[in-house]
Amino acid sequence: MNVLVRRAAAEFIGTAFLVMAVVGSGVMASRLSPHDVGLQLLQNSLATGAALVALIVALQPVSASFNPVVTLVERALRMIDTTTAGALIGAQVLGGLAGTVAANLMFGLDAVAWSSHERTGPALWLGEVIATVGLLLVIFGAVRSGRADRVAFAVGGYITAAYWFTSSTSFANPAVTIARTVTDTFAGIAPSSAPAFILAQLLGGAAGFVLVRFLYPSLPAAPAVVAARRKVLS
Repeated sequence: MNVLVRRAAAEFIGTAFLVMAVVGSGVMASRLSPHDVGLQLLQNSLATGAALVALIVALQPVSASFNPVVTLVERALRMIDTTTAGALIGAQVLGGLAGTVAANLMFGLDAVAWSSHERTGPALWLGEVIATVGLLLVIFGAVRSGRADRVAFAVGGYITAAYWFTSSTSFANPAVTIARTVTDTFAGIAPSSAPAFILAQLLGGAAGFVLVRFLYPSLPAAPAVVAARRKVLS
């Protein structure tokens, strides 16, 4: 099977399960703790962070970005080519939408229901910029310092924390943002709010790229991950 097809499939599957974790745990939390929003957020953040660790560990040897901003930065750093970046981003967006539909159906909801949850305003947009910058520093700081095998735990821990310290609850991912427009549940975001969130994420991606290049000017081979990827894709 073509290597790019397998990488795109990994991105589709990983992003789908990530969004299922985000949306599904949000629905479960709102049903189990209907009168405590803080507890709902705690349950949602722990489930998302744990899922991220598991998914990255499982799929990193093939491909485990699950995020168009991360993929665009990989392209800007010349870690992948333009064709690969386009295929992975397409798979991430489609995977995210599939994950939302699956989560909705698992909980007896309509497969697609446009969210009515408005999330807007400069404070939230700033939160998305900061969340995305931090995510990129965590990912590429680990990779470019030769510790790519620790990315899963770093990302899972960061996202769990960023749910709480950012005003936007750290979407930090355009594919996930798009996917969350089609669920009218705890994790949803109104379609009218999504473009500003995505723009903030792209701005955060640009700022994160500059900081990564400044702090980590060279890229080591990360032999353990490279060897694992070659073995899986061979």
